[in-house]
Amino acid sequence: MSVRTAVVGLGWAGRELWLPRLVEHADFDVVAVVDPAPTARAALDVAPGVPVHPTVDALTPAAVDLAVVAVPNHLHAEVSAGLLGKGVSVFLEKPVCLTSGEADTLAAAERAGGATLLAGSAAPHRADVGALARLVPELGRIRHVDLAWVRARGIPRAGGWFTQRSKAGGGVLFDLGWHLLDTLASLLGPARFTQVVGVTSDDFVGADAWGAAWRQDEAAAGGTGDVEDTARGFFVRDDGVSVSLRASWASHAARDVSRIQVVGSAGTAELRCTFGFSPNRLPHAELTLTREGTTTSVAVPDEPIGSEYGRQLDGLAALLADPGRRGRAIGEARTTVRVIEDFYASARSTHRQTPVLVHQ
Repeated sequence: MSVRTAVVGLGWAGRELWLPRLVEHADFDVVAVVDPAPTARAALDVAPGVPVHPTVDALTPAAVDLAVVAVPNHLHAEVSAGLLGKGVSVFLEKPVCLTSGEADTLAAAERAGGATLLAGSAAPHRADVGALARLVPELGRIRHVDLAWVRARGIPRAGGWFTQRSKAGGGVLFDLGWHLLDTLASLLGPARFTQVVGVTSDDFVGADAWGAAWRQDEAAAGGTGDVEDTARGFFVRDDGVSVSLRASWASHAARDVSRIQVVGSAGTAELRCTFGFSPNRLPHAELTLTREGTTTSVAVPDEPIGSEYGRQLDGLAALLADPGRRGRAIGEARTTVRVIEDFYASARSTHRQTPVLVHQ
C-alpha cells in the first residue's frame, strides 16, 4: 500500500529534489502540496491534479501518512512540530533543528501526537560513501577522520534565506557541515563530542561572483549575507576518535571536492568525490586504501548525480512502519546540533586558549 504523502514547501529542495522523486516512486502517492506563495503553487506542473494548499492546516492524519517538509531552516521545527503534534509523521531533511531547544520541542510533539519524525541527509546514501563504509572494518581501531566539503564557487544567492542567520541558523556549517557530520555517524556510529574547537570566516559570502550558479535561489533585493562561508574545526568524540572538519561554500580551488579520510591502526581509507549537484565537480569518485606504504585503488560504483536522494526514499516506507524509529531521529539531531552550537561558541570566543567542553 502506497504511503499517502504531502510535500510542504515548493522552494528549490521541494520543487527539484523531493516532489519529482516522490511522484515517480512506487512506494508513495503524492496527495497534497503546501506552499503559501501563489507564484510557487502556480508553477506546479510535476504533479497535475494534486490539491495545493496555502497552509498545513489541511493536512490531517486521516488524509496523509507522511509530510515531507522542505521549508527554510528557521521553519523546520515550527512546521514539523505542528504536524507531529496532531499525528502526522514527518520526513525532514537536514538541518532537523537549529538549537537544542528546538530539538526538545520536536521530541515533545512527537510524543504528544504519537507520530514519527524521520530525518534525511543525502550524503550517507551515496554509493561511493557506501563503498568507503565497507572498508572501515578493515582499518582496525579507528583513530582519526578528516571531513571536507570545499566548493570553488557555491554560495547560495546573497540576501536569500540561506545567507541570513535569523532564517538559516548559521551558514555553511548548518548546510554542508551537517551532511559531513551525518556521514561521520553513518561510518563510525553515533557518538557525543567531548571537545570542540572551531573557527569561521566570511571572505566570500558578500560577493556575487562566488555564488552557486546552478541553484535558482531567490535573492532578496539589496540583501547581504551575515553568515560564515567557511568553517574549520577539530573535535574529539567520546570514543576517543579525533575529527577534523572543513566546510566551504567558496574557495580558491578549481573544482568542488568532498574528501573523507578514515585513519585506523591497520590502514587508511580515503574517498575523493563531489557531494551535491554542482557541475564543477570531479569527473569520478576515487577511493583508495593505504597499508604499510602501499596505496591501492578500490572500485567505486558510478551513478547519476542525485541518486542518493532517490535511495533515501527506497527505505523510507519501511522506516515509517517501524515503531522503533520513534525518537531516534531527534536523538541523533540533538547530538549534531549540540556540536554545532559548541562550534559557534568556540568561534565567537577566539581568545579562549582551551577547547570548549561540551554537553556530557
